[in-house]
Amino acid sequence: MAPAGRRAAPQRGATEAAGRSRKRPPWRGSARPGQGLVSWRKQKIQWEYKKLLKRERKANPPQDVLYTDTYPEHLKHLYLAEEEMLKQQCKAKSSPVFLEEKCNTAVKSTINERKRKKTSNQKAKEEYEKVKTERAKKKEAAEKRKQEREEAQRLYKQKKMEAYKILRKRTKKGQPNLNLQMEFLLQKIQQKT
Repeated sequence: MAPAGRRAAPQRGATEAAGRSRKRPPWRGSARPGQGLVSWRKQKIQWEYKKLLKRERKANPPQDVLYTDTYPEHLKHLYLAEEEMLKQQCKAKSSPVFLEEKCNTAVKSTINERKRKKTSNQKAKEEYEKVKTERAKKKEAAEKRKQEREEAQRLYKQKKMEAYKILRKRTKKGQPNLNLQMEFLLQKIQQKT
């Protein structure tokens, strides 16, 4: 045992572990330029500023429409009419509107936008439906062709069997019946002409 006035010596592994944790810097990142916490903060501030600028651009699009009188003569009246229409729209936006009317127009505009703009899921569903109907049509056509082919094969086999029955008939003595064969050949010739 150690004397009462002295502390026990710590274990060797415990001091090494404690020494390693003290050497680790208390901040994130490395000492290389562009890798430390300061550069991260700077980048974050820049991103936030860019986001803010983008929102302002969306909220207040530039209203400066510069029309010049250098239009081609045959299209000049169209450009002037469009300019007047844009001016009227700007005036309509600046006129005071009641809160209820704003809500109604906002709801109608969102409904119209939803009708016009389709989500990727809706587009995928429509494409799937088109493909499905095309496949069904192809399947029906293939089935119809198969039935026609089977019907044609059945008729062909039936004719062959009739011809075989006629041609294999024999007399009482076992000789082929030439009268029936000649009638069969005559019918065949008449059908071709």
